[in-house]
Amino acid sequence: MSNTESAGAQPTWKSLINAIERHEDLSYDEAAWAMREMMSGLADPVQVAAFLVGLHTKGETAEELHGLSEQMLDMAEPYGGPRDAVDIVGTGGDQHNTVNISTMASLVIAGAGVKVVKHGNRASSSSTGSADALERLGLPLDAPAARVEASVGEVGISFLFANTYHPAMRYIGPIRKTLGVPTVFNYLGPLANPARVASSVIGVSSTRIAPLMADVFARRGDHALVFTGPLNLDELSLIGPTQMWEAHDGHITESVIEVADLDLPSNTLADITGKDAQFNAEVIQRVMAGESGPIRDTVVLNAAAGLVAAEKEASSPLTDRLNAAISRAQDALDSGRAEEVLTSWIRFLKD
Repeated sequence: MSNTESAGAQPTWKSLINAIERHEDLSYDEAAWAMREMMSGLADPVQVAAFLVGLHTKGETAEELHGLSEQMLDMAEPYGGPRDAVDIVGTGGDQHNTVNISTMASLVIAGAGVKVVKHGNRASSSSTGSADALERLGLPLDAPAARVEASVGEVGISFLFANTYHPAMRYIGPIRKTLGVPTVFNYLGPLANPARVASSVIGVSSTRIAPLMADVFARRGDHALVFTGPLNLDELSLIGPTQMWEAHDGHITESVIEVADLDLPSNTLADITGKDAQFNAEVIQRVMAGESGPIRDTVVLNAAAGLVAAEKEASSPLTDRLNAAISRAQDALDSGRAEEVLTSWIRFLKD
């Protein structure tokens, strides 16, 4: 709590930025106030940039992430679809520019019969975001909201384009792009899915931030797998150990996922490195069509995490649950159901 909060005074940009400079943490209400100001378009861009860089330099707290994300959700466009679904997304910011693993994993999860409501955007600090790749595949990002939300029931998956559901982000986007470095908004996107899904799989490019995000999900009572891979990758990988924080029933369990304990072969970073949107889109098509190899294996692992997150039970060891789900993910690809999800999804939104 900053001095402003303890004194009971109304927050101002000056008071919050000064508090951050003194390395004082903000309260839930102060963080929520800052988000209201930013997303109302009332804040000067210089103030916003100072706040974002200062907060990241100080180090965000779970309380701040909670206040910022809840206010962001309160200001989002209403969502009329189901909440009993999974979101799978990475924060970005790991600087490794891998292919769109979470996008492919979402198709596999849906192919396995679990509803997916993915929330994403164009790239901010990486080369290709989920929206970039999906658009290149022919998915219309400007489809009417009613159609977007209906696609969950019809084909098992929806993509909530952040620009549509968080229109006030138009005030923040140019500032983030100009800064070109990770800010708290890299972490807020996964915490601000307008569907408020009950299950999430979140890759985080920071071992400091990951447990804080898990804390937010625990406060909400959601089931979430939050992790940081080797080399600070924001996805589950088969390169090396992955640090995991599982939020379930208001509690957090920390573990390490070792590649040797998984029913998949190891690989290297070079095996899963992507390029531009066109290249990444072609990779998605090939993997959905049945191409084997390290990318498919990594997609299967991440899809397995989504299937685990959708389960209510969390008493058995996580590695055991992942291995059980790996075969389901592989079957969704081998049977062609994951590819059919992609084809049907694009067709449904274009009709």
